[in-house]
Amino acid sequence: MKRILVFLILTVFSTPFFSQEYRTENNIHYYDDKTNASDVYINERCVLDVYVPKNVKNFPTIIWFHGGGITGGQKEIPEALKNKGVAVIGVNYRLSPKVNAPKYIEDAAAATAWVFNNIKKYGGDENKIFISGHSAGGYLAIMVGLNKMYLNKYGIDANKLAGIVPFSGQMISHFTIRKERGIDELDPRIDEYAPLHFIRADAPPLLLITGDREKELLGRYEENTYMARMMKLKGHKETTLYELQGFDHGGMALPAFPLLLNEIKRVEKLKK
Repeated sequence: MKRILVFLILTVFSTPFFSQEYRTENNIHYYDDKTNASDVYINERCVLDVYVPKNVKNFPTIIWFHGGGITGGQKEIPEALKNKGVAVIGVNYRLSPKVNAPKYIEDAAAATAWVFNNIKKYGGDENKIFISGHSAGGYLAIMVGLNKMYLNKYGIDANKLAGIVPFSGQMISHFTIRKERGIDELDPRIDEYAPLHFIRADAPPLLLITGDREKELLGRYEENTYMARMMKLKGHKETTLYELQGFDHGGMALPAFPLLLNEIKRVEKLKK
């Protein structure tokens, strides 16, 4: 665990470092036309927004999944990620109870595949794609990043991701999935819907970030601590865990964004 002097981070990163212009495209369908036509809810919900730098080449991209317990929430381009020299893809996905697992994980993978197949058209580098999100979004990000099955459907190796950065994501089976399956909220299942089930030494760099262990949701910090330990025991060399002391589940996102941006810079240096 690394403890963070949050006020220093916020001070350093409170002003933008980049002055180039950006453009936004909204409500792009990430499934193909046939799939969209086959399902009204997919057509309505499975869209994404693109925020990209203008007149820049080979920039990194953050795929961002919103939170909301897999039962609510809307796609977003977080303000803290704007004007930072990176592209941001804000993704909507289908929600429970209209659909059940693994439909929303499949949506997250389909959106990720869309980014791999299209970001070069915008000037981005497909070798610099980071997957992230807050809470439920963090859970979706790490599921897509660790369980290679989801991206394999699109002929994409999950190891092509430049990094996986869940903000306060669940590492056991998500509580909404357990509810769908009639499993008690306090029953910590590690099954096919638990990121912990897919620990592997060859995964992309993994940065785990949580709020204060005493202010977080039910065992969220401890789940991430266990994930960090098991990844390292498995032989993964680039797993890092941050606990943002003093911040609760919702508030931890703000000081976590600079850590995400720092991770992108760190990985970029390694790739040079």
